[in-house]
Amino acid sequence: MLDGVETLSTLGLNRALLARQFLLKRELVLPLRVIEHLGGLQAQQSRPPFTGLWSRIDGFEAEDLRQLLRDRKVLRATTMRGTLHLVSKTDFQAWRPLLQPMLSAGAQSILRDRLQTFDPAAVLSHATERFQRGPRTFNALRDELVAKFPDGDERAMGYFVRMHLPLSSVPEDDNAFDLVPDVTSQSPDGGYIENFITRYLGAFGPATIADFQAWSGMKGAKPVFESMNLLTFRDEKKRVLYDLPGAPRPAPETPAPVRLIAEFDNLVLGHADRSRIVSDAYRPRIVTRNLLVLGTFLVNGFVAGTWKRDGKKIKLDPFEPLPPKVKKAVQAEAEALPKFD
Repeated sequence: MLDGVETLSTLGLNRALLARQFLLKRELVLPLRVIEHLGGLQAQQSRPPFTGLWSRIDGFEAEDLRQLLRDRKVLRATTMRGTLHLVSKTDFQAWRPLLQPMLSAGAQSILRDRLQTFDPAAVLSHATERFQRGPRTFNALRDELVAKFPDGDERAMGYFVRMHLPLSSVPEDDNAFDLVPDVTSQSPDGGYIENFITRYLGAFGPATIADFQAWSGMKGAKPVFESMNLLTFRDEKKRVLYDLPGAPRPAPETPAPVRLIAEFDNLVLGHADRSRIVSDAYRPRIVTRNLLVLGTFLVNGFVAGTWKRDGKKIKLDPFEPLPPKVKKAVQAEAEALPKFD
């Protein structure tokens, strides 16, 4: 069936990814458009999305993102892989039901026997009633749950609620959450899953089914991929890649500028096989022992080192010595990065 299809090189996949991630050149585009196009920005910490947008948008202003958050057009909420992302409110309302089976299974796997210490339905009902009264922190919620269910595991109840209620952090306090209204009740067979896959390929394709599942945390996507009107390619390991007709696939020799990539950025997390953006030899060096994903920088399109802020300066840690001209370009990009509060 796939004999004779085009093989895409790792370098070709790299340039396709950079083009779709707004990293071949900064674009004059609104932050909301970028957030929706990328399928969200991972936001385990509140600051990295600002860096992520600065690296992609020509003339990005932090206040533009802050206003989107204040207006609740963009939410910081639990989505893909059970992690916090900045996503548009519209996307969250449509996507959260698709992700709920994955979130529920994740909670089941992590909590295991601790689920036996409380009645899940009763805990969710009580937590829903509390959030309907207004925003609250999880510290406050856990205190309320323990008061109502004294035999329940405090941490397990809080985590169970986080994985099952459509919550978003409030702009005034990243530690406080409230309920998101009007979350779609559509089932995954109502066309939403096809849209979800389309959005992923638009930002990360061409990609394998395993890549999509690694990014989303979902399983069982193969029948949907195969039912959609998608192009097929192979990578250098002969795996089947899927892509959207008309999506950008620049020539492998397309120049790629130096770029700083934010901590936790899905650029380095959005595939099962990440060799299109970071060498397998360097991959362990971008994640710490406590699973923090470090900021990275790109040279010729690939991760060439990590960075972190040290006071007012950016400390660069290249994996290999950089040629003087390249080192100067990386330092200039680091010096240009604003200190987002």
